[in-house]
Amino acid sequence: MTDRFPHYIEFRHVYKTFDQPVLVDACFHLDPGETVAIIGRSGVGKSVSLQHIMGFLKPDEGRMIVSHIDITDFTEKELRTIRKKVTMVFQNGALFDSLTVAENILFSLELREDYDEQNKEDVVEGLLRMVELAEYKDTYPSDLSVGYKRGVAIARALAAQPECVLYDEPTTMVDPIMSAHLTNLMLRLKHQLRLTSVVVTHDLELMRQVADRVVVLFEGKVIYFGSVAQLDESDHPHIQEFLAMDRVELG
Repeated sequence: MTDRFPHYIEFRHVYKTFDQPVLVDACFHLDPGETVAIIGRSGVGKSVSLQHIMGFLKPDEGRMIVSHIDITDFTEKELRTIRKKVTMVFQNGALFDSLTVAENILFSLELREDYDEQNKEDVVEGLLRMVELAEYKDTYPSDLSVGYKRGVAIARALAAQPECVLYDEPTTMVDPIMSAHLTNLMLRLKHQLRLTSVVVTHDLELMRQVADRVVVLFEGKVIYFGSVAQLDESDHPHIQEFLAMDRVELG
């Protein structure tokens, strides 16, 4: 019997080095139904953290707990069971260009033997209504904006009925209206479906709206792990600089 760990996801003293250290003694966790945002400048290990959760990367040292299980030494076959529970919305959407929006979502349902064809179509329709993109079901991804592609990618991720969704920079390179739409969508999924989620983002407005707790990475280290409210009170100079830059950008 595999030991179950108390937190849904936990980084236990995780180290990862490529040409230089990317994660250094990283420790943080999240519990079921919680949303944790990972923030920091480019190249500090945010996306690398997501890849460790998915099992695409393994730590050089430390342990990775996902879905209450230590997956550090899992084989690719064992990781497939985890990836049915934890799914990722990639920054580029990772949609199939040769398939319509509806067909992209249907692709996630192909292995569901408990659904007949009508069930599958109903699920696709329901998901597209949920992300408010029902009118685009026969559209091809190449005809969609970046933001709409992300919406479709979220619908496709939800088709697998995951316990946890990982978002990689969901509001990057989209206009303010689409950014607000994606933020509202993520909030609805959090409250209606009680999804556990990790959000990697530069967008501090998104962080403030959806996150329960925040991880701040700097030079590979976790320099803050705590509530959104207490982040502003941190006296760490890098955090103050990061928050000040955001205020300047909001202008």
